[in-house]
Amino acid sequence: MANTGNPTDVEPVGVDRVLLAAPRGFCAGVEMAIKALAWMVRAFEPPVYCYHEIVHNQLVVQRFEDSGVVFVDDISEVPEGRPIMLSAHGSAPEVVAAARDRGGYVVDAVCPLVTKVHHEVKTRAGKGYQIVYVGHEGHEEAVGTMAVAPDVIHRVETPEEVAALPEFETPVAVLAQTTLSHREWSGVLAATQERFPELWQPGRSDLCFATTNRQTALMDIATRCDAMVVIGSANSSNTNALASLGTEAGCERVYRVNGVDELPNDLTGTVGVTAGASAPEDLVRAVINRLSPRNGVEEIHVTEEDEYFPPPRNLRELLGAIDVAASLTIGTNGDDRALLDDRSIDASDVLESLAPNTAV
Repeated sequence: MANTGNPTDVEPVGVDRVLLAAPRGFCAGVEMAIKALAWMVRAFEPPVYCYHEIVHNQLVVQRFEDSGVVFVDDISEVPEGRPIMLSAHGSAPEVVAAARDRGGYVVDAVCPLVTKVHHEVKTRAGKGYQIVYVGHEGHEEAVGTMAVAPDVIHRVETPEEVAALPEFETPVAVLAQTTLSHREWSGVLAATQERFPELWQPGRSDLCFATTNRQTALMDIATRCDAMVVIGSANSSNTNALASLGTEAGCERVYRVNGVDELPNDLTGTVGVTAGASAPEDLVRAVINRLSPRNGVEEIHVTEEDEYFPPPRNLRELLGAIDVAASLTIGTNGDDRALLDDRSIDASDVLESLAPNTAV
């Protein structure tokens, strides 16, 4: 695995200045998922198992692995009775059932925005609709969503694929992978609307608000930069969308990097920096330190985000019971003990605090 930290054997680049996009980095769904898995590390003896990568970021996955988390691609790889977390991207119904059948403690950390799409698929399928689903082949979110109603859902990525769909004798609905860019979504949506004039679509867009905000922030600075650095992993859909948008905006040099060791040495002038929704803030700091801007960093805000997704209810109840039990053990009143207030804790700080086989 590539080194995604701040290596000591690389020289500062020394660009003129950095324009830092805001918002960037962790979205509310990623914040929730990372804290939830960290709380599971706190609550259970290792190993804790997680179905698929909790989020699409190498550093995040590596830090959890170092803390005793084992990531699996098949629930059958989990020993019976061991705790399991299901990733933020959403899981197929049969995967959720299989996890529960293993007999261990199961926490589903699916992003609520993905849950909304799953609900829409189930509802439209129940009403007799054929569903056109715009999503990337093989992406965990798309795979999980399509498994909700596999007999009536048709995945497409391009207007050409919309044109190749069969004629449907029943009503047609359109839904989307939440991490698509507006560029990926709008053209396919227009083609679907033209092909199926009576098309049903949800009143509120399926596209993640955080993904949209990060794209807007990048577009606001891209034309002012000699180069753009987009921090995030290659399997992150929203990160790849950011890199593509930077190129479309006219920035001549756009680099998607996992960390500082992948930065080019010849960057000059004004460099824009942003991060995908699964990239922690310490990676951003490390990249800026390596860029070493002579004229400082200007953070460009396009909107403020205050969305909050609490950890899954069963995990909150477990942690509450643990805290109360701990307070009673030392002879204090459990009602007087402050329970974990995860909203006041930043997931990047939680991630940085992870150490091998230690509680958070």
